[in-house]
Amino acid sequence: MNEFLTETVIEAAADALRRRFSLAPEVGIILGSGLSAVAEAVEAEAMIAYPDIPHFPRATVEGHAGRLVVGHLEGQPVMVMQGRAHYYEGYSMAQITLPVRVMQVLGVKTLIVTNAAGGLNPSFRPGDVMVIRDHINLIGMAGLNPLRGPNLDRFGPRFPDMSSAYDRTLRAIARSVAQEAGIPVHEGVYICLAGPSFETPADIHFLRVIGADAVGMSTVPEVTVACHGRMRVLGLSGISNVASAEGENIATHEEVLEAGRVLAPRLETIIRGVLQRL
Repeated sequence: MNEFLTETVIEAAADALRRRFSLAPEVGIILGSGLSAVAEAVEAEAMIAYPDIPHFPRATVEGHAGRLVVGHLEGQPVMVMQGRAHYYEGYSMAQITLPVRVMQVLGVKTLIVTNAAGGLNPSFRPGDVMVIRDHINLIGMAGLNPLRGPNLDRFGPRFPDMSSAYDRTLRAIARSVAQEAGIPVHEGVYICLAGPSFETPADIHFLRVIGADAVGMSTVPEVTVACHGRMRVLGLSGISNVASAEGENIATHEEVLEAGRVLAPRLETIIRGVLQRL
C-alpha cells in the first residue's frame, strides 16, 4: 500500500464488508492488547478475519486476535476490532488507521478505543482503568502523523481541531459507570510512543515531567483520524503495570497480557454501561 490512503483503497475495504453483513453499525470499538475477550460478548452477525478484508493490516502481536466482529452489544449495532495493528509492526500510519476510515464510510459515528498502558502516575495501580481526558501525540510531533499527505476532504478539513479529542459527555458516563461498578477509575493524559521497546527510566521521568499519566504504543493515530472524520471518541486505558523512573520494575508483554485478564471484564462492564446510556 502507498504511504498515503486513497479513497479507492478505503472504498474497496468498505465494499467487501458491506457484502458480509447487513447491519448498519453506529459504534466502533477497538480492543487493545489482552482485551479481545470483550468481543465475545457481542451478538455477532458476522466475524471476519483481517486477511479477508482488502488492504486491512494484519495484527501480528500476541493478544490481538485480528478479527472484525459485527453485531449487537447492549442493543447497539457495533463493529468491534478484536485487536489492532501497530506502527512498530512495520505498517505505515495510513495502514494502521485504515480501519477507522472504513468505519467512517460505513456510518460509524462514535468510537470507543481501548489499550493496555503503562502507568506513569504513581497513584495508579495495575488493574486500574484510566479514562483518557487528552493525549500527547509525541510521535506525531516528530512527523508520524496519519493525516500527513493529501487531505481527504470528504472526511474532514486540512487542519482539524484537536482541542476536544475525547468527548466530555462520554467521559463522564464512563466514569459514572465505573464508580457504580466499584472499578478503580482515573482520568488522565495518555502519551503514544512508537515502540516496540519499553521505556527507559529516563524516558519515564521525561514523560512524567511533560504531563503524561499513562504510556502506550497505539490509540493516538486512530483518535487523530477519528477526530478528522468528526467522530465522538471515548478512550479507555487499562493500566497493566506501573512504570518506575528508578528502573525497579521490568516491563514485559506477558505482564500486559496477564493484566488483561483482570482488565477485560472491567472494560467490558464500562463499555456495556456506556452503550446502555447512549
